[in-house]
Amino acid sequence: MQEIVSTSAATENLFVIITDGFRWQEIFSGADPVLISDANFTPDTATLKAMYWASDPLDRRKKLMPFLWNVIGNNGQLFGNRDLNNKVNVSNVYSLSYPGYNELFTGTTDIFIAGNSKKYNKNINVLEYLDSKTGFEGKIAVFSSWDVFPYILNKNRNGLIMNSGYEQIQCDTRNSTLNMINSVQQKAIGNKTATRYDMLTYCTAKEYIKDHKPRIVVIGLGETDDFAHQKRYDLYLQQANQVDKMIGELWNMVQTTPGYKNKTSFIITTDHGRGNNSKHWSGHGLFINGSSQTWLAMIGPRIDPLGERKEKQQLYTKEFAAIIAKLTGEEFSPTIANVYASKK
Repeated sequence: MQEIVSTSAATENLFVIITDGFRWQEIFSGADPVLISDANFTPDTATLKAMYWASDPLDRRKKLMPFLWNVIGNNGQLFGNRDLNNKVNVSNVYSLSYPGYNELFTGTTDIFIAGNSKKYNKNINVLEYLDSKTGFEGKIAVFSSWDVFPYILNKNRNGLIMNSGYEQIQCDTRNSTLNMINSVQQKAIGNKTATRYDMLTYCTAKEYIKDHKPRIVVIGLGETDDFAHQKRYDLYLQQANQVDKMIGELWNMVQTTPGYKNKTSFIITTDHGRGNNSKHWSGHGLFINGSSQTWLAMIGPRIDPLGERKEKQQLYTKEFAAIIAKLTGEEFSPTIANVYASKK
């Protein structure tokens, strides 16, 4: 693993935020000039251009992702601008969601994980490993829009605190906000099934964080991928902008909350890329060029404020599990995971 984390004292808390299938091209250059002008993908081009267009790609990316570039760009680090030969890729050959999340959390590229079926993952993940460490027991929580996360992270095996899809969250009856979210979810489930609205996932996570102060939080958002598959570039852009706002609000919350302030790091990334041209941008997979190309953003007390990384470099998603552990002051690798599994 390349040394990208400071060797100073460990961060006390860590948030890992993944927005599914969001391309590096929009992260580093903002709205694509061809796709935002194509009425097949952006029906109301005039309005979307008024919101997200600028002739300079550096200005476009700030319009689309203002928190990412105004805050993380100045106080954290961003990897994956391939125009600068700074690259991030998944290592698995499939470039699909389950293989990508498996790689991210287990550090392995399991050849037998080739699709998105709801099968419990046999590989040990960094979250359950950290949950076995002093100070982390019961302090790790996962919230995901996609209902396959309990299988990817094998909740059946490890009992991690997890809320996915339209699952009702168990809460104190006095928490009116969570009760309202449960009610809204019950009504919304008729419209969507496999992937919950990201705003519901975000609001659920935020309320849980306020009540329980977990040390490690994973938030998996899914609608960027959904809208891309629908070939709605306009909705894809709007959702990316919404994700940026969610991350900004979360950062503001932790920076104004005792116990989190100046003691919390964020890792932000995606599980796979997408096609790298206007013909194939909406899809991804083994035979679509660009599908393995991803990105990484980080901010926090152990992250040196180097901004956009411009040097020639290659990172892989399979390294992220080790980065997650290292930020918390622990070590994790597939070898460590195997030793841990043998002792259970």
